[in-house]
Amino acid sequence: MLRLFLIQRSGPGPLDRIFTGLVPLLAALLLNGCSSAAYYGQLAEGQWQLLRARQPVAQVMADPATSPQLRVRLEHAEQARAFASQQLKLPDNRSYRVYADLGRRYVVWNVFATPELSLQPVTHCFPIAGCVAYRGYYQQGAARGAAALMRQHGMDVYVGGVEAYSTLGWFDDPILSSMVGWGDERLATLIFHELAHQRFYVQDDTEFNESFATFVEQEGTRQWRVARGLAAVGENHGPQRDQFIRLVLASRERLQALYAGPLDDAHKRQAKQAEFERLRREYQQLRDAQWGGDKRYDAWMYGPMNNAKLLPFGLYDQWVPAFAAVFREVGGDWLRFYERVEQLGRLPIADRKAALQRLMASQ
Repeated sequence: MLRLFLIQRSGPGPLDRIFTGLVPLLAALLLNGCSSAAYYGQLAEGQWQLLRARQPVAQVMADPATSPQLRVRLEHAEQARAFASQQLKLPDNRSYRVYADLGRRYVVWNVFATPELSLQPVTHCFPIAGCVAYRGYYQQGAARGAAALMRQHGMDVYVGGVEAYSTLGWFDDPILSSMVGWGDERLATLIFHELAHQRFYVQDDTEFNESFATFVEQEGTRQWRVARGLAAVGENHGPQRDQFIRLVLASRERLQALYAGPLDDAHKRQAKQAEFERLRREYQQLRDAQWGGDKRYDAWMYGPMNNAKLLPFGLYDQWVPAFAAVFREVGGDWLRFYERVEQLGRLPIADRKAALQRLMASQ
């Protein structure tokens, strides 16, 4: 599903990809009785408004009223879009060949929730997409209202704004106005990632889906840069991002052990807050000692902290080395790679994870 990351600061950053696209993928034709009519109604209305706003990219670029900045962004996006289908063998359809002006910063807002003393997400199940660890809302007020109700029930809750998402090929996904401020490479990586979801998707296995799409994004971006005569490693894969994610994952593992341990709830609550303070201290040490005081993650780190805020970390990277091993085994042939991925995806989930573990061990 796709990607978002909400860091309360001006401008996008390298971690914006962590949440992008963790959003509902449904519209009116997918309504069923498993959730409230009001919730599905706002999904249908929001998706319909988005569909109505789409225009062919070529038409937007030819319009004299289009700003030079937007025209250049769309031109680069279309070059990446062509590369995705021609070189990476990703779906050749109208997705990311249309544009939609949202008139707002985010397309949807996602609500994540966990129990107070657990990192087990509150999941929601949808047709097509399967079960996911969030609920999405096209209106920020509706997302905040849902979050408030969950907090009243003692949940840890996190609300994140989403700048882009995928419908897994059910609709022609547009380049959104919320993406126009991104750099050219970030636009390209999103296109590669989301088209990978359209290429193959397994219900109820977020780690598999996101790791697969992340590998396609990373290898695709490497090849895209080489094709343009640039260094193979770009802005999205620097050591700071990886170090930051490892720091958060280590904190999450300690919290998992804490919640499974023998302490009573009162002492667990105290230890939970102490762990968040430890995470902030370790981050500050890393930032100041190794990053030269770079504060790109300060707003996220020093904002309110709870279990739900940590949920998305790790979903995008867990099996990436396994998919890299598959890619090497097939000699970098994209079509053979996708065939192998489909074979893995058809396995029962226990067998699938065992196969991925074996590929990881082969590294």
